[in-house]
Amino acid sequence: MITETREAENSTAAPAAETKLITWTGFPFRVRPAGPEDRAAISELFENVSLEDRRLRFLSPIQKLDRDLLKRMTEVDHDRTENFLAFHRDILVASAMLAADEAGERAEVAISIRADHKHRGIGWALLDYVARQAEQKGIKLIESIESRDNVEAISLEKEMGFTATNYPGDATLVLLQKKLP
Repeated sequence: MITETREAENSTAAPAAETKLITWTGFPFRVRPAGPEDRAAISELFENVSLEDRRLRFLSPIQKLDRDLLKRMTEVDHDRTENFLAFHRDILVASAMLAADEAGERAEVAISIRADHKHRGIGWALLDYVARQAEQKGIKLIESIESRDNVEAISLEKEMGFTATNYPGDATLVLLQKKLP
């Protein structure tokens, strides 16, 4: 069960809403869009994402997020691209990027969770939240590109109604897609 409430938030860099979610395990967290002021928090988040999970998230081994990547994760247009940040108390526990195509009909989603906060239902609740946000924007299809090694993510996405197909041109990847109403 996921419950949700909204609170106003004063920020000129991002949409003015914060959402409170509670996962099926009873774990509460708040979600809001990222802004430039979140660079340090996002950097710290990824320092606490396991090396293997970073490799699976970026599909390459990344030791530390560089300035360019942090900029792309915090200076988003809030229209076609959004980085949703999940906080528990004052700790950033997860990030969910949503990036839509030019037409705004198809978008890719990518989620990362701190190693010490995995298996609490955050990924499921965050993916559900992002899918609902995408639907509100008029996006018709969300997708995720996963390494075949990322069995947990593939399983979760299939459980949430995504269909899996081979990724064109790369046998090590899986394309997961979900049509939105």
